[in-house]
Amino acid sequence: MSFFLIVIIIFLLLVIGWKYMSMQKLKRELNEMHDKLSNIIEQESANKVLMQTNRPSIQQMLIQVNRLLSHNQKVVADNVRTKASMKKMLSNMSHDLKTPLTVILVYIEKLNKDKTISEEERYEIMTRLHEKILNVIGLMNKFFDLAKLESGDDDFPISRLSVNEICRKNVLEFYHLLQEKGLRVEVDIPEQDYFILGNENSLNRILSNLISNAIHYGSDGGVIGLTIREVGENIAIDIWDEGKGIAEPHQDRVFERLYTMDDARNPEFQGSGLGLSITKRLTEAMNGKIKLISQPYKKTVFTCIFKRITY
Repeated sequence: MSFFLIVIIIFLLLVIGWKYMSMQKLKRELNEMHDKLSNIIEQESANKVLMQTNRPSIQQMLIQVNRLLSHNQKVVADNVRTKASMKKMLSNMSHDLKTPLTVILVYIEKLNKDKTISEEERYEIMTRLHEKILNVIGLMNKFFDLAKLESGDDDFPISRLSVNEICRKNVLEFYHLLQEKGLRVEVDIPEQDYFILGNENSLNRILSNLISNAIHYGSDGGVIGLTIREVGENIAIDIWDEGKGIAEPHQDRVFERLYTMDDARNPEFQGSGLGLSITKRLTEAMNGKIKLISQPYKKTVFTCIFKRITY
């Protein structure tokens, strides 16, 4: 056997041996990846598949596996939060509906069983009964509206809106209530017209919610205000009061669904925790944003900011 043939045979044996060892190493790495991935799945942990390898193909596979794990873990976390939120929502719905429905039942039983009540008493009971029924309908509508907003199932036509005109109209709609409560009203609406792209019904609801909120929660300050101002290329609408305000721990959470802050402002008024959440979602649906700044007995301001258009 010639020397060159021996060299070739040795070289081939080395190549075969190297490939065999390389295949064995690849098999060990794949088995290690399999074991670690199986362990993460079985334990439902938030870990990633971490291992040492100098193979670019295995490294790329690890990157994609870990991306998939991150996505899956986020989906699982979102589902857990959604279930907890739905559970809380149902609990709150049950609680919020139970009280007025119980009162309604008491009124109806009194009307049915007590034949001695006078017409004046009967009229008074019927008036209260009517108010409670309207409260229940209003609460149910808020739940349905929020559900539609969150599912993206709401009709939302966009058009050119005059911010000045809509703000004036909304302040006027609360004029009699403001007078009854003896509140001073400070309105700063510039003569120059400002326009945005938005949904008129939604902007009306945003303003109505915020003005109503200021009246219910901030009337102890004696003044309610609305201001329109330019902020760069945007338009800001401030709804403000000088009442008790919102304590700092609550300020980051007031827009959360079903989060109530009654103890922080006016415990005599029981809110559903839906109004500000709906307001935030409507504002964002018009590509705007809403923020809150509150200094107790100085100024509590809800500010909606929208992109200004000049045509």
